Amino acid sequence: MLDVAVIEEPAAAEASLDPIRSRILAALAEPGSAAMLAGRLGLPRQKVNYHLKELERHDLVELVEERRKGNVTERVYRATAASYVISPLTMAAVSPDPDRAPDRLSARWLLALGSRLIQEVGTLLTGSARAGKPVATFAVDAQVRFASAADRAAFAEELTQAVTGLVSRYHDEHAPRGRDHRLVVGLHPIPTAKPDAHDSPDSNPDSSPESGTTPHGPQPAAENTRLPEPEAGPEAGQEDPR
Repeated sequence: MLDVAVIEEPAAAEASLDPIRSRILAALAEPGSAAMLAGRLGLPRQKVNYHLKELERHDLVELVEERRKGNVTERVYRATAASYVISPLTMAAVSPDPDRAPDRLSARWLLALGSRLIQEVGTLLTGSARAGKPVATFAVDAQVRFASAADRAAFAEELTQAVTGLVSRYHDEHAPRGRDHRLVVGLHPIPTAKPDAHDSPDSNPDSSPESGTTPHGPQPAAENTRLPEPEAGPEAGQEDPR
């Protein structure tokens, strides 16, 4: 069983979002039969069997064992992953395009970058599974508490300079065997249990007089993926299966 699987087919996404099927997927973190699931979820066995067949058709569950009990064969299933992420590819016609309106101060642009990250890494995982090769990626996750909006703006400016400098140092436009990598750096407030004004998508305390930052001044680091300037270059960071 995988830790995380990316769903790229619209039909598979639809199947996973069905309330009963999502309950079945959660229950099948441990192997189980239709009879076991029916008792655990309080559903008729026939209904469970129907949903299991649909989930199996979309590779969301897999058969792990068949047990013979008299004249009956009991089929034991397991979810193919502990959790699932639905790729924006499932809605390709309306998926976010980060190149459409780059804006480092926009939470919606950060969301578009995140959507593309899921799409690209999901595609890489699919390709790597078929090729039997690992995906070369790297990620850092950190939490920081700022004393003020001014401190956050200063942090974002220093982070931007550091990332731009590293990209400039290692990017080689003319490397004959080189491969482009994607680097995305994002900074956002952690949602509170009780959402407030600070959790709104495009709230921007850094634009306050306290920070001295405007949308045209120092901006949080989330580098555009196609930087034309030589000193920035394409971002390095997140992909790989050949």
